[in-house]
Amino acid sequence: MASRLLRFVAKFILWFLVISVGLVVLFKWVPVPVTATMLLDPNGIEKDWESLNQIDRTMVAAAIAAEDGKFCSHNGFDQEAIEKAIQRNAKGGRIRGGSTISQQTAKNVFLWQGGGYFRKGLEAWFTVLIENIWGKRRIMEVYLNVAETGIGTYGVEAGSQRYFKHSAAKMSRSEAARMAAALPLPKKRAVVTPDGFTRRYGNTISARIASVGRDGLDSCVYD
Repeated sequence: MASRLLRFVAKFILWFLVISVGLVVLFKWVPVPVTATMLLDPNGIEKDWESLNQIDRTMVAAAIAAEDGKFCSHNGFDQEAIEKAIQRNAKGGRIRGGSTISQQTAKNVFLWQGGGYFRKGLEAWFTVLIENIWGKRRIMEVYLNVAETGIGTYGVEAGSQRYFKHSAAKMSRSEAARMAAALPLPKKRAVVTPDGFTRRYGNTISARIASVGRDGLDSCVYD
């Protein structure tokens, strides 16, 4: 009985490895058609995949400024951010993570929303895979196409069309900053007429955008 169980577990692990690696290789070249988050969204799905060449560089800078300033220098995990998150969470209150853009992309594409150590373990596995198979440019491209940017809206192209009535290829600094400010809570944070924290955070991101280019924080995306 024990040997039969071990064989089953071994086969399950082998198939998981084969399928997970196969999917990552496939999505290195093929646009991600749909994600679990999209399928479970009761508000429907509005999306429009665009290559990174058709997304304004300002939006890339805004995402880095808002979500992951070390995007080009880490291997998928920001150890300092993780340690700070652990310290904050130990004090109680709302649980916060230290997720990088790579981790968020792995979760958004291959997994589901929510916490738990099991899902975080799978997230780490897929993060390692996409860092090594996709590379930074593809990770950013996928992230900006699958991230939720509003109620029933996914990707910056669909978000830009919804909020600004034009494509993501010509976003202004303020537009990119406002969208980036809303990314963590797209169903609750306003993009067009933000106020309070969202407005202040958007202004902060807008100010950081110039330093992203100046300091080469987006170099791995464009080199």
